[in-house]
Amino acid sequence: MQTLNRPADTERYRPYQVSGPRYTSYPSANHFHNGFGATDWREAALASNEEPIPAPLSVYVHVPFCSSPCFFCACNRIITRDPAMSDHYRVQLRREIALQAQLFDHDRRVKQIHFGGGTPTQLGCAGMAEVMHELEEHFQFAKASEREFGIEVDPRQTDKDMLEFLYGIGFNRISLGIQDFDPIVQQAVNRVQSEQATLELLDGARETGFTAINVDLICGLPHQTIEGFGRTLERVIKHRPDRIAMYSYAHMPEMFKAQRQIKSETLPDLEGKLALLHLADERLLEAGYIMIGLDHYALPDDPLAAALREGTLQRNFQGYSTHANSDLIGLGVSAIGTIGDCYAQNSRNLVGYNAALDAGCLPVVRGFRLSADDRLRKEIIHTLMCTNEVRYEPLEARYGMEFSNYFADELERLQQLEQDGLVEISGQGFRLLPQGRPVMRVAAMVFDAYLAGAPNPHSSTI
Repeated sequence: MQTLNRPADTERYRPYQVSGPRYTSYPSANHFHNGFGATDWREAALASNEEPIPAPLSVYVHVPFCSSPCFFCACNRIITRDPAMSDHYRVQLRREIALQAQLFDHDRRVKQIHFGGGTPTQLGCAGMAEVMHELEEHFQFAKASEREFGIEVDPRQTDKDMLEFLYGIGFNRISLGIQDFDPIVQQAVNRVQSEQATLELLDGARETGFTAINVDLICGLPHQTIEGFGRTLERVIKHRPDRIAMYSYAHMPEMFKAQRQIKSETLPDLEGKLALLHLADERLLEAGYIMIGLDHYALPDDPLAAALREGTLQRNFQGYSTHANSDLIGLGVSAIGTIGDCYAQNSRNLVGYNAALDAGCLPVVRGFRLSADDRLRKEIIHTLMCTNEVRYEPLEARYGMEFSNYFADELERLQQLEQDGLVEISGQGFRLLPQGRPVMRVAAMVFDAYLAGAPNPHSSTI
């Protein structure tokens, strides 16, 4: 990637600092509607069992509880220290697992499980064990060598005993939130955590037996500097996590109340943020990490890097994944599932979620069924987000159209990115140039049929 922290480069990118989706789905979740509900999801699930070779299953479990707010957070979470809330939630998850399991043939194996949040360990050891046991009772797990069972943990609330417990109940992948070790940044985002304890936990996870360790870092936080973030990168790289997610902070205080505690004037400007992103690229590539799509890095022998090489990389609601051919079951408040051409989302608040389950119903409240045009655009966008390029011929063969005619307007709009040296277009396809990675979402937006004239409640693309 070319150097991004020169003023001339900053001006090249400035027109592309707009609001846009992150494309963990297409269309993005704000276009889901209540015309698609629990009955539609049930029909899609039952129909998927009749496929010649039904897809394996992935399961996402959303646990919304946190004991204190991180001011940067844009997740669906509930701040509480009341254990009764997580106890009741565990009961509801068990009910939902039983309802969902009825929809899928028992011989469809679960290859991937991910617990996210929130802070999943807020369920407590007994609660997490109970939910895992319930999943294993109702679904058939893939053999151990094929499983990717991951969980997100807060290093401030996790110790060696917790690592051993999580490994003992079946988790083999773990993700640690770091963001930045700079104490000034940590204070500003209300997430003060010990650098030493966090890195000891990372090493402890490896010693415990976890086969993959991910850490989350964030560029663009308040008071973040090249010097401070550079030190964070140096310390993290030294401990060699298998994957690093390098997220770009999305400041949307009008949508997320906790972010109102962050003063806009303390955030890096565009030049500063580009410099941070460039620093991360430079340090991580020098350390041998492979760049994965929009915001991930992986060591060369990690399955994520292998999926990139083999063309099986997928982007979904958890970010990048190696399980491109799985149907995803979303469990918990606000969780999203996907089967074939259908998305379904649970109630985004506990009142609605609990009411549905108390009545013996799936808590699905909205969703979306893709049209033929949606499927084509989804493939283009996700291919670009996973591989940095789109080739016309495979799409033309699969969808029976001529790309240059079908997308004449889109290709014309893409030319501005080409003129700015960010995209290369040919008769066979187009690709993001290395310096075009910061505008990946902008290039994808060119093919989004739902943006024109619609509200755009999304984060900045850079």
